[in-house]
Amino acid sequence: MTAVTGETAVTVGGTTVEGATAVDTAAVRDAAAVQDAAPVRNATAVDAAPVQDATAVEDAAPVRDATAVDAAPVRDATAVQDATAVADAPPATAAEPEEHAVLGRPMDAREDPQLLRGEATYVADIDLPGTAHMAILGSPVAHAKLLSIDTKAAEQMPGVLKVATAADFTDVMPLPCIWIPGGVESHFPPHPYGLPGARPVLTGDAVRHVGDPIAVVVAETPRQAAAALAAISVEYEPLPVVTRADAALAEGAPQLHEAVPGNLNAYWTCGDKDRTDAAIAAAEVTVELDLVNQRTINSPIEPRGAVGDYDAATGEYTLYATTQGPHNHRFLLSALVLGIPFNKLRVIAPTVGGSFGTKGYLYPDMPLVLLLSKALGRPVKWVDTRTGLMNSTVQGRDHRQHVTLAGTRDGRITAVRCTSYANLGAYPSTIGPGVATALMGRSITGMYAVDAAFCEVYAAFTNTVSLGAQRGSGRAEAAFLMERLVDRYAGEIGMDPAEVRRRNLVPKEAFPYDNGLGWTYDSGNYLPNFDRAIELSGYADMPARKAEARTRGKRLGVGIATYVAICGVGPSTRMSKEGMLGGTWESANIRVHPTGEVTVTVGSASTGQSHHTVFAMVAADELGIDPAQVQVYEGDTLKAPYGQGTYGSRSYSMAAPAVALTARKIKAKLVRAGAVFLGVPEDKVVYRGGAVHEEGNPENSKSFADLAMAMWYGWGLPPEIEPALDETTHFDPPDFNYPFGTHVAVVEVDELTGETEVVAYTAVDDAGNIGNPKIVNGQIEGSIVHGLGQALMEAAEYDENGILISYDLDHYALPRAADVPFFALDRTVTPSPHNPLGAKGAGEIATVPPAAAVVNAVVDALSDLGVRHIDMPLTPEKVWRRLQGETQ
Repeated sequence: MTAVTGETAVTVGGTTVEGATAVDTAAVRDAAAVQDAAPVRNATAVDAAPVQDATAVEDAAPVRDATAVDAAPVRDATAVQDATAVADAPPATAAEPEEHAVLGRPMDAREDPQLLRGEATYVADIDLPGTAHMAILGSPVAHAKLLSIDTKAAEQMPGVLKVATAADFTDVMPLPCIWIPGGVESHFPPHPYGLPGARPVLTGDAVRHVGDPIAVVVAETPRQAAAALAAISVEYEPLPVVTRADAALAEGAPQLHEAVPGNLNAYWTCGDKDRTDAAIAAAEVTVELDLVNQRTINSPIEPRGAVGDYDAATGEYTLYATTQGPHNHRFLLSALVLGIPFNKLRVIAPTVGGSFGTKGYLYPDMPLVLLLSKALGRPVKWVDTRTGLMNSTVQGRDHRQHVTLAGTRDGRITAVRCTSYANLGAYPSTIGPGVATALMGRSITGMYAVDAAFCEVYAAFTNTVSLGAQRGSGRAEAAFLMERLVDRYAGEIGMDPAEVRRRNLVPKEAFPYDNGLGWTYDSGNYLPNFDRAIELSGYADMPARKAEARTRGKRLGVGIATYVAICGVGPSTRMSKEGMLGGTWESANIRVHPTGEVTVTVGSASTGQSHHTVFAMVAADELGIDPAQVQVYEGDTLKAPYGQGTYGSRSYSMAAPAVALTARKIKAKLVRAGAVFLGVPEDKVVYRGGAVHEEGNPENSKSFADLAMAMWYGWGLPPEIEPALDETTHFDPPDFNYPFGTHVAVVEVDELTGETEVVAYTAVDDAGNIGNPKIVNGQIEGSIVHGLGQALMEAAEYDENGILISYDLDHYALPRAADVPFFALDRTVTPSPHNPLGAKGAGEIATVPPAAAVVNAVVDALSDLGVRHIDMPLTPEKVWRRLQGETQ
């Protein structure tokens, strides 16, 4: 259930703008035969191939929040500047503002019918004429020298077209790493351009994790290609294995890369070490914890895939791929891997079946299908398996931490300190080192005003799959350590955990707030958000509920977790200081066709965020038209404006503002032209409801369709007004945005079996202004389930030989519908001043607190037994052993 508890402080409506000269345009309307043209759907005047449609709403990215729907009194809609000044869009004056006709209303996702009927086109559905099929041979051992590779038998197998090893690709550059730990010395495998290197497309000297690609087979069918893999003979010389980051840094640990002494990628810090250490030394109370934020496996419903198609006549390559960032991948592949001209590569993202962060990376299969397509003169296709995904696609989390909190006896937190060992896996992924350092370290204080804080991260290479982003990456690890510390601190001083949190929240008047670790929170009013979650959860009734549960052989516990999640990745300059080797702006183009239909083309690419629905809503809301008139295109580098992709909860706070600002450019032009068509001064033109009219004389008006046709003809326009309506915006915000929230988990632990059931879950989140509450609720619910999975069951388990033993869904547990309760959802609305929609990220924010809330709840349920902490996942066996008095 969901109640919206807040109203936007932003007005983005119809406007008046200044004017020019009068021209009678009746002839234009008559000649075009579009008098009072009704809105038409499906614009056909743009040459845009079908591209990215959204997938499951629960993987959805941020969209813009509602004005109240059956709303409770406003819980502080912090004032936000009308951010038209943030970008180069002409401002539209608000002499006659109108209510949001579209944004803030729950609408069904237009992508859903196609998805539910099985009609969407995924990479696996792309069958170009003459397609051959590729299979990749991954290493069965975690660390070994490659002594020899014999492919002769495989080459003779039925249907085999080509077998290739590293020796066939000596002129291909290694994949690059583009997010390094910012501001510190770091060590990477080499790249010929002097950039940080990641991994070769195929390894030829040694294997460094199970699944490390050694060879490829291309055959007529997938079955023939897979059969030929078994005929490749590889001789290995086993080497010692290390799978933990702290162990990889120990003296005498196995060395993975010659260019990375001692396996240390980087030692990275933030905050004030001396001040923090002094505050801890002088504190009345200190608590410490050793935490394992276990490695988990991203499990989108669709594994990765790629199709390469080389055109010998033009020398052009086309890559169809499961990608979150087609433009980024186009640049990285062409310039830094293949060494081909940028304009010879086209990247298309068809429907992508979820990502959770995993599909924003370069993987060896991408250049391989392109290279092999050129070699064979026909398209080459590769689609991963579930087991293959688990041994090759980036994994998440994996920090081992020693953390300390200091405070006073009356509940004031004075210092927080963290030492973390981050496991980067065998190779740096495209952005893995930045995820493991800045996103985690700068976020550890969360919603609390802490006078002194310090975090140090040792990022190390091990014989495991590469680390990358996982929904809420870095921020989830930070929230977990802080919220566990706060509960331990509350127990130490004998104060209710809710009261400790309430006493330490950043006050409303402190915003914008510098957290002392590198983030400046844009806006917030944490106390109403926190109090609403406590109220909605029935926190005051917990003692009675605990007593009742014990009569049924259950131990009931309640856990609270708060969070702040840095989102809206951009601004580009700031990201460069954090070690990002690239830009993080976003773009949008809007074309208005002569029929009044509208095409929005964006540089991002959906992986399930309902972009086609939400971006159409943004354009329609700004232009005052029906969303059915708006078609959205994305995911094709040939047809979409440059953009940076979908990640970091940025779609609605980066791409959607670009759409809004572009629509405002369209409106401003229509007001200027409207003055001509209406025969009145520009300052007497009012744009409202998709039409222009003379101020005080609504009969003198032109509809949106009339204006569109008139601008198409261009008759009678003065020289300063160009014909047609076609505008583009590139949006780079002044800073990040910082959504926040409070979650409360209630669990029951079975005293006989140790099984934990989440019986109630309350989430009150604040993502600024929301565009489509129905989609955002789906995002929130899916995110919570993701977090519950880590708390209760998910773990990527490696044995002492580096073998992944949780290699498929029989061995890696994921939450199902029966594992979760219905959620009590609510929201507060605190707009961000950093974009014109007042939006904050939403797509991954609710993944951040659930693990901490659930562990806090289970520890609360067992606290009378002296249990102070249990490492995740909280499996029934692990909890049962604590019930029996065993220590961790």
